[in-house]
Amino acid sequence: MQKTLFRRVRTAVDRVGLLANLRADFAASLVVFLIAVPLSVGIAVASGVPVELGLVTGIVGGLLTGLLPGSSMQVSGPAAGLTVLVYEAVREYGLRALGVLVLTAGLLQVAMGLLKLGRWFRAISVAVVQGMLAGIGIVLIAGQLYALADADAPAGALEKLGGLVTLLTDTLASADSLAALAVGVGTVAVLVLWPRWQWGARLVPAPLAAVALAMTAVGLLRLPVDRVRVRGLFDAVQPPWSGDFARLTEFGVLGTVLAFALIASAETLFSAAAVDRLHDGPRTDYNKELIAQGAGNTVCGVLGALPMTAVIVRSSANVSAGARTKASRVLHGVWLLVFATLLPWALELIPVAALAGVLVHAGWKLLPGRELGPLWRDHRGEVAVLVTTTVAIVVTNLFEGVIVGLLLAIVKAAWETSHVHIETTTTRDGRVRARVLGNANFLRLPRLLDELDALYRAGDQRAGRGVERGVELDLTGLRHMDRAVHTALSGWAERHGSLRDGDGNGDGEATGRVVAV
Repeated sequence: MQKTLFRRVRTAVDRVGLLANLRADFAASLVVFLIAVPLSVGIAVASGVPVELGLVTGIVGGLLTGLLPGSSMQVSGPAAGLTVLVYEAVREYGLRALGVLVLTAGLLQVAMGLLKLGRWFRAISVAVVQGMLAGIGIVLIAGQLYALADADAPAGALEKLGGLVTLLTDTLASADSLAALAVGVGTVAVLVLWPRWQWGARLVPAPLAAVALAMTAVGLLRLPVDRVRVRGLFDAVQPPWSGDFARLTEFGVLGTVLAFALIASAETLFSAAAVDRLHDGPRTDYNKELIAQGAGNTVCGVLGALPMTAVIVRSSANVSAGARTKASRVLHGVWLLVFATLLPWALELIPVAALAGVLVHAGWKLLPGRELGPLWRDHRGEVAVLVTTTVAIVVTNLFEGVIVGLLLAIVKAAWETSHVHIETTTTRDGRVRARVLGNANFLRLPRLLDELDALYRAGDQRAGRGVERGVELDLTGLRHMDRAVHTALSGWAERHGSLRDGDGNGDGEATGRVVAV
């Protein structure tokens, strides 16, 4: 009797908890959906693809990736972090090749997850990631400044930056461009100011409010600005053909696939680490999350859509809105699907300049702000890696810039871990014993050899005053020595290893010898 009563009470409690979770997840899913619409459309426009493909990626991120294990609170979709790379890939290889690129990158992510490589992405230097985001932000802002004025942007990042003066003069000379600029700047202003109105921010997300106000202003004032063009969700889907996979034999295509997979994975797992700090629920399983993202990107590739990552903007909004389970992110995908199929005409009311304003604001948030000052005071080497990565991305491209940043971070780590110094003592017969201590690698070799040469020259000066000269090199205090150091020090000892005795016969002791290695 008591057991039966206990089961009934527990069942009732579970039902109440389930209903409470469902209500919370339902409300959170609506908030995430309202944020996802303008961001998905804006990222698609900035990537140079039909706007529907951004919504397709958001739908897959909700309905498929949202159901898979990994992270419970993260929300996936097209991200601003890959906009620049996608734009360059579409311009270089064509829209037909996008599906192949995304599909192959997704399979690579699945393979990395199955091989349990997810945790290794946490080993990437934070400075490189910050530099990557800053570089993406600069290139994104530079390109969207043209869209703010309904102007065509140049192809390369440097060309975009170099053409800003011409853009300004052309905009000031055109009434239509000034109208578009006013819409875009107004959108940015709403995005900045809206969160300060706490009641309004709780009721309507800032991106939705900004785009809705821009649509209203353009409609009421009948401003001559460009608007989003829609051709239908199913018409935009372009699955890759078998012939498209032949592009994978091209070196540039393989490099783009690798960039998609690595950058999407790194952005996702760094986002997971940030989101885990925002809630008290289950922690992210990095390998399972990598498999889930790979599965989502594989499906997006089959549909010819944009690549997906976990998006920190949507994920943090999901947690802030009170989501409790993964049901919220699945429902957000349902709302995107309903909107894209039943209300596509609503997208044609959105001004392109308003979406550009949303992305300019998103790009600005990618730039390092207040944390740059403390970082400069405490870790100037990290700032050097960050700035170098950023500049390299702007000057070259995203993939090459990240490689440059990673190489510099490795060199910096090797330099900082190779602490080596020389302790000197003078024996009774006047010789100098140089004991090398610490960890020695090739980066410290020039300075090490300079110090040893200085000691030997000092011995020459003492020999001129009648003191026996010589430097005895002792390596027993080295905890680590790479081959370059070993070869160089052995050579130094051989060059300085003979000591002539008083009669000049050259049979003296080899005071430059290596005592122990």
